[in-house]
Amino acid sequence: MTDRARILVTRKLPQTVEDRLQKQFRPEFNRSDEIYPISRIIKAAAGFDALLVTATEKCDAQMISALPDSIKIIATYSVGYDHIDIEAARKAGIAVTNTPDVLTDATADLAILLMLGAARGAYWGERMVREKTWAAWSPTNPLGLDVTGKRLGILGMGRIGQAVAHRARAFNMQIHYHNRSRLDAEKQQQAVFHSQLEQMLPLCDFLSINCASTAQTRNIINAETLAMLPKNAVIINTARGDIIDDEALISALSSHQIAAAGLDVFNNEPDIDPRYRELENVFLLPHLGSATPDTRNAMGMRAIDNLESFFNATTPGDLVT
Repeated sequence: MTDRARILVTRKLPQTVEDRLQKQFRPEFNRSDEIYPISRIIKAAAGFDALLVTATEKCDAQMISALPDSIKIIATYSVGYDHIDIEAARKAGIAVTNTPDVLTDATADLAILLMLGAARGAYWGERMVREKTWAAWSPTNPLGLDVTGKRLGILGMGRIGQAVAHRARAFNMQIHYHNRSRLDAEKQQQAVFHSQLEQMLPLCDFLSINCASTAQTRNIINAETLAMLPKNAVIINTARGDIIDDEALISALSSHQIAAAGLDVFNNEPDIDPRYRELENVFLLPHLGSATPDTRNAMGMRAIDNLESFFNATTPGDLVT
């Protein structure tokens, strides 16, 4: 049945991904790569069997209820699916799939880049060179923070969190983690489990956020939890922007309660809180966690695998509904 299934693709995808879609389905592509208004997607979906969306499309309950009955599955080209109302999709009888695993290494690599960049002053250091403010060498200024041998707390010890821990061990870091449940000994690799976030935070010289965005985790990093971190802690976020309360983090960075932050994700992307741009102790990247050719191709192939399974009447490997 896959050769007859019609797939509405909401963003331009890597050419190898679009080529495979063309061979296996009847897709309609977004050649301009503009972000379609939801109203346009709903209208365009008439007569299609599936949507292949990305994290830029907010598939909320209102949108899902307005989709034509022909839509049977929404495949998202992302590991996160907080932009999709899963309960609304379930009620509408629409399957939802995501693309886990394939972006683990690329995102973990970026978390280490953010950790090093934030700690060692990559932002202000590069500005000194580019803006010709680099003066003679000084024993006391400017200085960054040591990484090797420090304590790293990981919020969310799933695939990406474990990959971050694996890389951090090369810096002889002591690993602590907070997760919904304790990992088995093989996966834990001597990391210290904390059932309560409040128990872990005082032990974190660095905090890497790697959990999913859920009702329980949104704004979990707030004024109260930030105050539990040691002074001069560094925060890294490669998960989702809404896990952090921007007002609280900006205040903590401005007062130097928190020494630095490395952020790849934000609330309201790309219209982030403009105050972040003014802070010298923040290393900012534009949501590059999965931004390598191999990873983006693998994400597309994973999404197609899920669509292929669904239209061949087998359960997709990454079904989240």
